[in-house]
Amino acid sequence: MSAIPDKPALEGLEAKWGDAWSEQGTFRFDRTAAEASGRDSVYSIDTPPPTASGSLHIGHVFSYTHTDIKARFERMRGKKVFYPMGWDDNGLPTERRVQNYYGVRCDPSLPYDPDFTPPFEGGDNKSSRAADQLPISRRNFIELCERLTEEDEKHFEALFRQLGLSVDWTQTYRTISNDTIRQSQLAFLRNLERGEAYQSLAPTLWDIDFRSAIAQAELEDRDQQASYHTIDFPFADGSGAITIETTRPELLPACVAIVTHPEGPHKHLIGTKVRTPFFGAEVEIHGHHLAQPDKGTGAAMVCTFGDVTDIIWWRELRTTEGCDLPNMTTIGLDGRFLPEAPSIIADAEARDWYASEVARKTVFSARKAIVEKLQETGDMTAVGKPFNHAVKFFEKGDRPLEIVSTRQWYIRNGARDAELREQLIANGQELSWHPEFMRVRYENWVGGLTGDWLVSRQRFFGVPIPVWYALDENGERDYDRVIVPEAASLPVDPTTDVPPGYTEDQRGVAGGFEGEQDIFDTWATSSLTPQLAGGWQRDETLWNLVAPFDLRPQGQDIIRTWLFSTMLRSTLEDHRPAWRNAAISGFIVDPDRKKMSKSKGNVVTPADILDKHGSDAVRYWSASSRLGMDAAFDPQNPTQVKIGRRLAIKVLNAAKFVLSFPVPEGAQVTHALDASMLTALDGVVREATKAYENYDQARALELTEAFFWTFCDDYLELVKERAYNQNDVGQASAALALRLALSTLLRLLAPIISFATEEVWSWFEEGSVHTASWPEPLGIEGDTAILAAASEALIGIRRAKTEAKASQKTPVARAVIAAPAAKLDALRAAADDLRAVGRIDELGFADAEEFAVTEIELAPVEA
Repeated sequence: MSAIPDKPALEGLEAKWGDAWSEQGTFRFDRTAAEASGRDSVYSIDTPPPTASGSLHIGHVFSYTHTDIKARFERMRGKKVFYPMGWDDNGLPTERRVQNYYGVRCDPSLPYDPDFTPPFEGGDNKSSRAADQLPISRRNFIELCERLTEEDEKHFEALFRQLGLSVDWTQTYRTISNDTIRQSQLAFLRNLERGEAYQSLAPTLWDIDFRSAIAQAELEDRDQQASYHTIDFPFADGSGAITIETTRPELLPACVAIVTHPEGPHKHLIGTKVRTPFFGAEVEIHGHHLAQPDKGTGAAMVCTFGDVTDIIWWRELRTTEGCDLPNMTTIGLDGRFLPEAPSIIADAEARDWYASEVARKTVFSARKAIVEKLQETGDMTAVGKPFNHAVKFFEKGDRPLEIVSTRQWYIRNGARDAELREQLIANGQELSWHPEFMRVRYENWVGGLTGDWLVSRQRFFGVPIPVWYALDENGERDYDRVIVPEAASLPVDPTTDVPPGYTEDQRGVAGGFEGEQDIFDTWATSSLTPQLAGGWQRDETLWNLVAPFDLRPQGQDIIRTWLFSTMLRSTLEDHRPAWRNAAISGFIVDPDRKKMSKSKGNVVTPADILDKHGSDAVRYWSASSRLGMDAAFDPQNPTQVKIGRRLAIKVLNAAKFVLSFPVPEGAQVTHALDASMLTALDGVVREATKAYENYDQARALELTEAFFWTFCDDYLELVKERAYNQNDVGQASAALALRLALSTLLRLLAPIISFATEEVWSWFEEGSVHTASWPEPLGIEGDTAILAAASEALIGIRRAKTEAKASQKTPVARAVIAAPAAKLDALRAAADDLRAVGRIDELGFADAEEFAVTEIELAPVEA
């Protein structure tokens, strides 16, 4: 126990108790005890690993506090809490940050420079233009990625410690460590062995800035300006033309078909052949249910590929109707039109014009050239007014995605497997969702999948895909002869390691091998966070203690990515949900109710808020919002944070006052008002406990805080004279009741106001409040009406003095309180305490329909 300071303050408590918790191992997972007690004694949390690329924002503080509150509650309930922390190091955001921070970009063709020094580090010299960045080798680039993420992770950990997260910091992992790479590669090889992973040459959503494929889950729609271009397609027999409207006339060279609705205005033309204007390619009109008869002219181009609908049309026309539609690529990986004209263009003049006017141009320049040509030939009859429409972007990208044909790795996700999709839905239904309505978002995502999960990326800093390819006699990859490593040899990097049965001198030569250069999408590794943290295929005893995890906490925006992908991997591997509960936090929005994002420039970083107001105040603000509900935050006037700070300060000061009253040995609660207060507190304990159990920390805080202020403002004021008076027979009862209530309230508030409660606990108890037992109802029988009536009477007495323009310390010669008969007995039970607090010589009661102080006579002031 520590001494009570003369002037308790919040300042310095984070450092004091953060160091103490670390030194004492307060939050360390007690594995020995867990193994002795079994799985039911453990509460395991699949903590979100924040992306280590930049800085944490106020949204992290918000959602991670929700998780920590639950962890602290379960720990006090006697659970062995497994609460790890991971760092999501790899991925496109990390690479972009490294490029801008150091002024470099990766060029895999360059040799490694062991003495390389980057042009600069941070500061004002940051550049996002590739032309301004120094090209360096892949290994040099990866070393810079590792250096910067390690620095970011140190800052992240320091802020999380300041916030008071009760994480077991001995249980951490990085998504780019050797252990992580081994487990990620092993999981993929098991997917491959079971036929769940495969490779395919197919249309791919492509980000031309990152030069990488993008998965469906990483898309977002953004409004972009476009115009409808009206184009006439002449019938092949010369009998007329069909008119279409398109926003992408530049893709006309890649037009392979026209579609119209089977019941639309052009249904009589299905099966007819037309020619693409100017380019002269012969294509057929097909019927398809996705063609919109009331959009444009009711007919549309099918190009390879303009948008996701083009892919669906192209794929379904090939598979369901057996159409021999070519898979042509017109736009390259750099976003420019390829130098070779599409093979479907037979006209020599058109091919020559394409080579001189379109080849190697950007989409914008190619569109301008083709529009001018069609206007010149008379095939384009109109260009509509500009309008805004939704266009697909990579969620972290700056330019619209293009669709190109590339060879990629996929994992089956239920898009084309009804049985797997049904199992994913069933596992989602087995999971308890907090709040429940978030389940619908998961089910809608599963039901709306249009393609398998694309897991390969054409990037550098990530987990290598662990395969090699045999080369044929011409030195070409034989994609049917994929070479995989032995599990015992993992982790491997195919760009430097040699596959079984080969030697290094066979790399890249005919009859030899070639290593896969692609890496896994970051979600392909993050989808394994339960396995990474829980020791899957590394520490099976630990895995059996923690899996399936008790809790997956996360934001609502990554249900389609992180939650779904983890559920998928667990379903494929273990045929079960990865967790028992999912707790979904809402968004943080600015005062205008707009979601905070870096692109909008309205993100608030938490460091200054924590320093200025204190961690308990920020934790209070976080706890005040229910799961799934958005919360507004105004850094200029953080009202809820200020309320939380006031509460934490009151905890310190009220506790010091309570502890000033000595509790005699053998004391018992004998006074009716004391018993009434403790009985009311028992009700709070029951309801708050139920709320914490149901992941409703906001309700638990609301109940506890309301009682705490009643305790401080009313009960403590009512009994303080009795608690001071050693000669009063009720002194022991008051002092004991105060001490019992303080102990209970501290434990109820400890999950939220973690530093102030720990400080107060140290003044009169051994150990940590966070490892103390959760409060149970004391079972002291009392009438809660007594405290309620006494509180109401106290308010009335104070109001009467105020109206008489007298100080609250002014003595009262006589006062009468009128109340309904049902309340009079309750008031009489607290009469002595009311007289003492009101400094009333004579206190009377009268029967009335409404509660009121009907008479008050102030004592004469002595001359």
